[in-house]
Formats: sequence, structure tokens, C-alpha cells
Amino acid sequence: MGAARRFTTDLLRSWKVADEDRESAVLIVDELTVNAVQHGHADTTLVMALEDGVLLIAVSDTGACVPHRPPEGFDPDEHGRGTGIVEFLAQGMDVSLGEHSCRVDVALKVTAGEPGPRR
Repeated sequence: MGAARRFTTDLLRSWKVADEDRESAVLIVDELTVNAVQHGHADTTLVMALEDGVLLIAVSDTGACVPHRPPEGFDPDEHGRGTGIVEFLAQGMDVSLGEHSCRVDVALKVTAGEPGPRR
């Protein structure tokens, strides 16, 4: 998940996304990738695109679903708030469940400057 945070931070810096918006996007990516890993799917994919001031984030995971049961001593104040955070920050969120996959698409309005030169 650290790799996803670093990738997101570096990509959004190269797109000159404002600091506050970049922090929101990193938090969203972190929450979604943690959920994908914790809920037992095999492979996780992160895709981002920036179009007309809207950052599109898609996190998908594939593989056999493993039923998620809260651990013994589960404290609802400490777990299960991730999607609530994402919904609060984003302008839109859509969850698509397949037989062996899950994909979450998020739209986040951002302020971005002109992209720097490509290397």
C-alpha cells in the first residue's frame, strides 16, 4: 500500500495537482487499496486519469472472494470507516461487484496546473 501512496503522490505532483487535493487523493487511494488487500482478493490494480479538473481513480481486485468477518473484539469505531471517508471526500463513488472481482471508481474534483514536460 505504501507503493500505491508513493505512486499517487509522484503522479499527482507531475500533474501539478494542488497539495490539499493531492492529500485527499492519496487518502482515497490508501483506503481503497487497503480494503482490496484486506478483503482477500488476489491482485489489485490502480488506475488514475485527470480530465477537466476531475481526478478519476479506479481500484480493482480480482481472485476468489474470501468472506470477511470482523475479528473477535472488533471495535466499529476503529474499523469500517474507510468507504465513508472516501464518500465524504469524493464527488462520486461507484462499486461494481463481480463473481471474482470488485472495482471501485471514484471522481474527485481537483485543481491542477499545466503538466510539466514529459521525460
